[in-house]
Amino acid sequence: MLAFIGLNVASAVFVVTGYATGCDSPPGALTKSGKPPVVGLTVAADPSVVPLGSVVYIDGIGERLVHDIGGAVRGRHLDVFMSSCVEARRFGRQQRQVRVLRSAARGAVRRR
Repeated sequence: MLAFIGLNVASAVFVVTGYATGCDSPPGALTKSGKPPVVGLTVAADPSVVPLGSVVYIDGIGERLVHDIGGAVRGRHLDVFMSSCVEARRFGRQQRQVRVLRSAARGAVRRR
């Protein structure tokens, strides 16, 4: 069973936080993948756990694409790009179940 690099599990609990342009990154900043962040799509992850380009499913949030690595994102932590600083702060720090649907490192596909 493949999901996370170094973890032989189908899903795991991650700390999930939010970030937004203007409060956590400067306007016009690009993600590590070289693309601008997109609300409803972009998430930052530790590439040693979930590689860039992977597709993850975050319970209660939905599918997201790992476009970024984030300066404070380490281990089982995801940072979801949101539309505003207010939304990101309101979201706070939550524990959510996360599944990797497609790992960019290994090309694996997980069915839900």
